Amino acid sequence: MKYVDEFRDAALARRHAEAIARITTRPWTLMEVCGGQTHSIVRHGIDQLLPQGVELLHGPGCPVCVTPAESIDMAVAIAGEAGVIFCSFGDMLRVPGHEGSLLAAKARGADVRMVYSPLDALKIARETPDRDVVFFAIGFETTAPATAMTVVQAARENIENFFLLVSHVLVPPAIEALLNDPDNQVQGFLAAGHVCTVMGYWEYEPIARRYRVPIVVTGFEPVDLLQGIYLCLRQLEEGRAEVENQYSRSVRRDGNRTAQELMRRVFTIRPQRWRGIGEIAASGLGLTAEYARYDARVRFDRVGIAAELPTECIAGAILRGLKKPVDCPAFGTRCTPERPLGATMVSSEGACAAYYRYRRHVPSRTDVASSIGQETSP
Repeated sequence: MKYVDEFRDAALARRHAEAIARITTRPWTLMEVCGGQTHSIVRHGIDQLLPQGVELLHGPGCPVCVTPAESIDMAVAIAGEAGVIFCSFGDMLRVPGHEGSLLAAKARGADVRMVYSPLDALKIARETPDRDVVFFAIGFETTAPATAMTVVQAARENIENFFLLVSHVLVPPAIEALLNDPDNQVQGFLAAGHVCTVMGYWEYEPIARRYRVPIVVTGFEPVDLLQGIYLCLRQLEEGRAEVENQYSRSVRRDGNRTAQELMRRVFTIRPQRWRGIGEIAASGLGLTAEYARYDARVRFDRVGIAAELPTECIAGAILRGLKKPVDCPAFGTRCTPERPLGATMVSSEGACAAYYRYRRHVPSRTDVASSIGQETSP
């Protein structure tokens, strides 16, 4: 399939890896901020094809993983209200809060339903007007337009029993927070291609200038990632710090203006807590006054309590790029996808889940190179 198979070509991937080796003269540390990229890197062993000293860190690129415990607690509490149908993406159902997960709430009798889009939840609200239907709106700028479109549709139809528990987050402020962290090790970033398809990459340009850090908008297939790494390393080797666009088949500098305008109409920017990181200024979305009547926090009079879960899980350090899943003594033993200690093992985009699925038995570099372009079974 065009734009898929050609970016999984093993021979082309090897040539890009060789090109990276030729231009690299010193150690460098890069970070991808996308759970999909993390899984592709670990699945195909992209990091193992890089020269010694070039390290890839896995940042806060999994929206399920960065949703704070207080939001989970609020979701569980609202789901337990009489007459409520609580709708969520599947990954969120097993993420633990202080009072357990949404799946545990369902086991206790709450009407918790998995949906594939906010429009599914709106359909349920339309069909059950005698009950309040709440959708757990999480994700980065990629999923926010769909949420915005749904609430506009709810207003157009004057549906009064539909509500949103909004926990959308924005990527650029998180990158700045990482760069301001005194423990920061990152020298260059791979930006998520799907986020930039919506938002463009103009927001990253002042970050690159201010912090003297290269940012390369990158796709998700093995060749995409190797091209993005090459461009980022070339900038570092040449002493440049710019925004480059590897994913030009999908991303334009200005992004999707229609989607952005819809988001501006429905959402206002606010501070947001990130699991394992803390509060980041101007990194979250809330509903504007025009759509405040759809806010589940207002409807159910809920206020989140900012407190991290006491656990041996090191997800916070993983999300900040300070540790990797294999650094956790519980990884693969006391913490597995069946019995997760934290969100990074629960989510299909979490770094711990990726390492558990693809990296429990580390292959050789030869095996890695030959596996690109092949499907990998669980």
